[in-house]
Amino acid sequence: MILQALFQLAQREGLMEDPDFESKEVPWIVRVSKNGKLLGKPTDTRYLIPAEGKKKPIQKAKRFQIPRRPTGRSGTKAPPAFLVDNVKYVFGLPTKDKPFPAEEGREKSGWFLEMVAKCAQETNDEAARAVSSFLEDVAQGRTVIALPDDCRSNDLIAFALGTDPELVHQRPDVRAYWKRLRDNQDGDETSKRQCLVTGKQARAAELFELIKRLPGGTTSGVALVSFNKSAFESYGWKGNDNATVSREAAEACATALNRLLDSDYPDPLQDGQTLPRRNLKLSSDTAVCYWTAKPSGEEFCSAIGGMLEGRAEEVAELYQSIWYGKQPHIEDPSAFYALTLSGSQGRAIVRDWFESSVAKVAHNLTDYFKDLMIVRNASGKDDGMPEPFPIRLILQSLATQGKDDNIPPPFVGQLVKSALHGSPLPFSFLQRAVERARAEIGEEGKEGIKGFEARRRADARAALIKAVLNRRKRISPQTMNYQEVQPDMDPTNTSEGYTLGRLMAVLERIQQEAIGDVNASVVDRYFSGASANPKTVFVRLLKNARHHVSKAKDDSKRAGIVFLMDKLLDELTSQFDPKRNGFPAYLDLEQQGLFVLGYHHMRKWLWMSKEERAAWEQNHREAPKAFLWAKES
Repeated sequence: MILQALFQLAQREGLMEDPDFESKEVPWIVRVSKNGKLLGKPTDTRYLIPAEGKKKPIQKAKRFQIPRRPTGRSGTKAPPAFLVDNVKYVFGLPTKDKPFPAEEGREKSGWFLEMVAKCAQETNDEAARAVSSFLEDVAQGRTVIALPDDCRSNDLIAFALGTDPELVHQRPDVRAYWKRLRDNQDGDETSKRQCLVTGKQARAAELFELIKRLPGGTTSGVALVSFNKSAFESYGWKGNDNATVSREAAEACATALNRLLDSDYPDPLQDGQTLPRRNLKLSSDTAVCYWTAKPSGEEFCSAIGGMLEGRAEEVAELYQSIWYGKQPHIEDPSAFYALTLSGSQGRAIVRDWFESSVAKVAHNLTDYFKDLMIVRNASGKDDGMPEPFPIRLILQSLATQGKDDNIPPPFVGQLVKSALHGSPLPFSFLQRAVERARAEIGEEGKEGIKGFEARRRADARAALIKAVLNRRKRISPQTMNYQEVQPDMDPTNTSEGYTLGRLMAVLERIQQEAIGDVNASVVDRYFSGASANPKTVFVRLLKNARHHVSKAKDDSKRAGIVFLMDKLLDELTSQFDPKRNGFPAYLDLEQQGLFVLGYHHMRKWLWMSKEERAAWEQNHREAPKAFLWAKES
């Protein structure tokens, strides 16, 4: 189904109007006269595109429809491309970035010259003859080529006759010759079988085109379909005969996937325009591509990347409501597809394949963002709760030191699938999030950018824990022994883990009021133990807290706030009746997640401004008296 959906996309967007040609950047054009003489220096088609912020401008070259390049160009006997190729094949010359032996260059350029000479002989086209004559002079040393200093080994070179704006490979007779040459490669009728994509009788493609721009893959590209080991072959089939896909379908699928991974892919139907972006990089080695089966879903599809990355400027007002858990009026039944891929060891790894409808995905994304809504402890642009968490930040919150390279690969596809499919988040997310919360708890209080980034990750991690727990609770309300978690601090939530997490935040604030900043706070030292084995930790912490309260009450500036904190201590500890053994000896993983959320919520609540507190109390009139500070002031 993946290949069929890619094939349909290539047909719908006009990517395969002429299957024998493909769109490529061509930095250099060499012009020759009718008698095969070089006319000046190669024409440079490159230009600069301004980049965001302080980044360097991006260099691009003009795109042309060129003869489709051969697949499988690796190895010593890699074939030349037709009339448009790199410096090694065209002139046999090394470049500064990639030197090679002179003999290798002569061999490669000899193959290229032979292909051009055959074209000139069979077509009798004057431009093809001129290029053939010119390349012969270069090979014999009668003409010397001086490459531009900034010419690179992978730069493509094309040819033009004199001042003709039409390149040689675009001339009618040359195009017709190239098409005949390609047709002859399809083999006879006896070697054909039914294509798994189109259903037509065809010879299986020997090699699939390589997929470019896939994170984690090589710059030369990776294979989506490959049977290059005996372990991948069965029932006597060799190579791609194991999956009969015609050359037409293979090239269309590869072109469609390359289009999806390219954020600036040229629109084949509108010169100078690019097709809408349809990919999102999730980590250093994983990206998700998404598209719809019909044009009716294009507008929604264009908003998905912005929604998942929290880029408001890319999301129309209609779809911004999804961020706040409000379902927009979308009833489009057309098919929606998402393909999550990683690049590794020369091949593409399919992490996830998802099929649904546009309307269903819009509904699922609404639930996803609603489940992630939570108050923030990070300051700056993430203060409050207006903007969604970028999906990449959520993944980074699960990584060691927040680095993309440390994100566990399975998590990437699972998070995207849950967002689009509406399925529960795996339990492993909760386990990982709790582990990272314990590991990074001391980082949040640091000053500067490191502390700020740690707080952002903590916010995202708390949101993910909330989403995991709430989805599990909705699926199994009778077996999940805890209350559903709200976006902000819920004084009516009596879950043991949630209450203990709030208690930890109160103890931290009391310590700060009593003795100020310390090298290792009560949270730095005891958070991990308290979240797993609270009974052995909290008895000791409460004894110390009473001393801190007594000390702080002697300070007139702190006496008022500490008085309120003392009332919170009584309120929270009263939920653990000594007759029922008081604090629990241990917390299971769900309760440990609730501990993290209780601490996160209470920490935000304790430091709210007067305006925020007034709004909170207006919305939580049922809260116990200890939480209603406005009445105490």
